[in-house]
Amino acid sequence: MSLIAIALLTGQTAPAPAAAPVTGASVGPVTGAAPAVTSKFTLDTPIETIEADAKGKEVLTADLGGDVSQHPMYESFKSMSLNQVAPMSGGKITDDVLKKVATDLAAIK
Repeated sequence: MSLIAIALLTGQTAPAPAAAPVTGASVGPVTGAAPAVTSKFTLDTPIETIEADAKGKEVLTADLGGDVSQHPMYESFKSMSLNQVAPMSGGKITDDVLKKVATDLAAIK
């Protein structure tokens, strides 16, 4: 059983949405700096978005112990991110698991 499946079977409710980031702040021009390389996916990306990408699906399957898209409750959690599902996992999706997924997702370009 995948870690997401275990999380959803605990019956816990989803946490309140995180506050929106502050926008509109200006830090001024940056000269001589290379643009930041961002990952295609993060722990805040909806699970269904990661699952739709072949490499993303491979990461989730490998790191979470199974094909999460085959879970009977997939429709209920697919729009949630791993950061949202983890607190509902009853400790099954640990910080170490999240770090592994984050590292593997960051490798996808």
